[in-house]
Amino acid sequence: MSIQFTNTMTRQKEAFVPLEPGKVKMYVCGPTVYNYIHIGNARPAIVFDTLRRYLQYRGYDVTFVQNITDVDDKLIRVANEEGTTVKEVADRYTEAYNQDLRALHVLPPDIQPRVMQTIPEIIQFVEGLIEKGYAYESEGDVYFRTGRFSEYGKLSHQPLDELQAGARVEINEKKEHPLDFALWKAAKAGEVSWSSPWGEGRPGWHIECSAMALKFLGEQIDIHAGGQDLVFPHHENEVAQSECFTGKVFARYWLHNGMLNINNEKMSKSLGNFLLVRDLVEQYGGQLIRFFMLQGHYRNPINFSDELLEQAANSLERMKTAYANLAHRLQTALPEEPNGLADEQAKVISQLRERFVAEMDDDLNTANAITVLFEVVKEANLYMLNQNVGRTEVTAYQELFRELTGVLGLKLEQEDALLDSEIEALIAERTQARKERNFARSDEIRDLLAAKGIVLEDTPQGVRWRRK
Repeated sequence: MSIQFTNTMTRQKEAFVPLEPGKVKMYVCGPTVYNYIHIGNARPAIVFDTLRRYLQYRGYDVTFVQNITDVDDKLIRVANEEGTTVKEVADRYTEAYNQDLRALHVLPPDIQPRVMQTIPEIIQFVEGLIEKGYAYESEGDVYFRTGRFSEYGKLSHQPLDELQAGARVEINEKKEHPLDFALWKAAKAGEVSWSSPWGEGRPGWHIECSAMALKFLGEQIDIHAGGQDLVFPHHENEVAQSECFTGKVFARYWLHNGMLNINNEKMSKSLGNFLLVRDLVEQYGGQLIRFFMLQGHYRNPINFSDELLEQAANSLERMKTAYANLAHRLQTALPEEPNGLADEQAKVISQLRERFVAEMDDDLNTANAITVLFEVVKEANLYMLNQNVGRTEVTAYQELFRELTGVLGLKLEQEDALLDSEIEALIAERTQARKERNFARSDEIRDLLAAKGIVLEDTPQGVRWRRK
């Protein structure tokens, strides 16, 4: 069976066929870095990290790009409130975002471009759209003509007139049409800006992802992914501007994860249920949060509550216990399996692996794949009830656990204390952060080490450390 995904563009489950055999070009929309990320932001990060891991497990060479939006109205507001620069705000929260992802066992992207580093490509993209008649300048702003793209609305499956009727459209006399969207914004007094053919300004939100995808992945990509809330207008506008610029289909497969609620309510600061990832990691650990997220199908909405998290903790602990029992039984296992059980166990292990792959092939069904993992728990426990078990077979169950949980980004081994080399590396990073006056990162490293029982002492001869 081939891998299949539900494509938002077609609303159908389709066999995955990449543009180039054996290679996958994947783009996932990243955060706007004006604050710490909340638990809703963690879901796409975990889901599409798992997708990336699975594609690699199935033998694909994946190039994974995730952008950082480091220029935005929200960043400008925070910088003004703090009396600092947009770049300083962006740098601080980009590092915090990457730190949170590490805690969730999310692999770093192959490429993490930022808007400030892509301004020339964005300007060139906008110029191209103007030349082709798909965009126009108006008093220093540049807008995309949605009416010129006959397929506008094909991703969200709404025709232009319905989008106009249902959208909260900003009244703007500069626009030719209410649904035209900004590609370039004229600078306001005191705002960060760049020189352009249309005067000082900065990019609109939607154009950045198209420009970055083009720069790092080319005119066409295999997979574009993100949260369901991005389908319209962000991804719809990406489709329009990219396909008008290149004349080619932008992305072959569009994948979107469902939304996350807190205790069956939408998360919001006004309701007091706004949960930051770093707070939850500190309380529960990143491993449990990741496991919880993968228990539901990525396309479905998911509800987050203490009760459900506790249930997930019990399930994860059951899996860890089975894995630990294998390690314990290995100490008394026989060199070889007696009574022909070896062939029987090899067949069971092979079938469990095949079932796991089949579930993941079916639109990344991690919920059913975790069900298969508990079948592994059951079979391993049953096997160890035998009076005599073989070392090879016990090891094979261990390796199956590591293989399949690794695909999901989970680790069943008990968390050990930091190695000396890891401590030294973190201290070196902290020292460099202090030299660069990145005191937020310096403090984060000190806190991380303290949580692991490592005490730092700053001396004239350098940093000393000891375990509590």
